[in-house]
Amino acid sequence: MSHGARVIRTGVSSGGPVDPPPIAVASSSAGSDAELIEGSYFRSFAGMLKMAQMISLLIGFISVNNSPWTDYSAYSFFQIVTMCDLVMILFFYIIHIFRVYRSLTCVSWPLSEFLHYLVGTILLLIGSIVAAAKSYNLTGLVAGATFGFLATILCVISMWSSYKVSCITQSTSE
Repeated sequence: MSHGARVIRTGVSSGGPVDPPPIAVASSSAGSDAELIEGSYFRSFAGMLKMAQMISLLIGFISVNNSPWTDYSAYSFFQIVTMCDLVMILFFYIIHIFRVYRSLTCVSWPLSEFLHYLVGTILLLIGSIVAAAKSYNLTGLVAGATFGFLATILCVISMWSSYKVSCITQSTSE
């Protein structure tokens, strides 16, 4: 069985040896591909926004966890939503830092991140509203609901900055 013609590429042409490429170009291209961690994502707007979301979710979870509860179902829902949202944001943060999206091309990463933010933000908003309504002026519960609202706002900002749709009017020329 023939599998077709195969092409084998070499660095040397049939005319003779070719001068090696400059060292600066070779090391810069090899260095960018060989680096394990993308350091620029730490300092980017999206990276700092994800970090602020994770910190506000963690503070909200800890403040609700360490205060006396008056309604078990409301605050257990709030804790589950904050931890699930925190884990998913951490998951996408690690995917961006280690450039996993380059090797796993079968997954639409922008779409999956958008759907996560959409569902997570709605659930976090519901949990924060319920937690604020059932807080009965206990400081830990009010602080947890406040940080839940802050994380909701940060998630909306992240969705807006990453997935804003610009309406462009098209003119018809005759």
